[in-house]
Amino acid sequence: MGLLIFSLNVTLDGCVDHQEGIADDETHALYTRLLDESGAMLWGRVTYEMMESYWPAVARGDQEAPPALREWAVKLDAKPKYVVSSTRTDYTWTNSHHIGGDLRESVQKLKDETPAGVLLGSGSLATELDRLDLIDEYRLLIHPMIAGHGPTLYQGGLPATRKLELLSAEPLSNGAVAMHYRRAS
Repeated sequence: MGLLIFSLNVTLDGCVDHQEGIADDETHALYTRLLDESGAMLWGRVTYEMMESYWPAVARGDQEAPPALREWAVKLDAKPKYVVSSTRTDYTWTNSHHIGGDLRESVQKLKDETPAGVLLGSGSLATELDRLDLIDEYRLLIHPMIAGHGPTLYQGGLPATRKLELLSAEPLSNGAVAMHYRRAS
């Protein structure tokens, strides 16, 4: 069985707005490495549609991008992508698949069928999956800034505090810190 790994950019005050944070070659190299290590991506519909609106064009070369971004886009294009949605079932982006039905059963099945692990990249979906005790590890990139606005991580709340065990902390030269945690036993 593969792990479900929640990975996201977050500011010091918990903001997960995709427009906040440092988007440089070092950051993209980190996320390319995480993508390489995983067997699939998992997103909610809103995150999927945001990604779908830009990255396929970069992968095809229709959109100008530096080499680090293009490398990320090409690898993302090839990676299986799963989308949790109650309103959309049709996806044209290469290797995209719908996750429907019972959320716990569907995501557990995806984990079971993906030994290299599933990289989860949606904040709201992470809240729901954490409530179901399905997230195994957390790979958060903490950016050295205070956004002063939302959306924020776990804005919807959890029923109880989630205790984590630190596996590693890797400072980047841009001031961000890549934090790797797993659920404490």
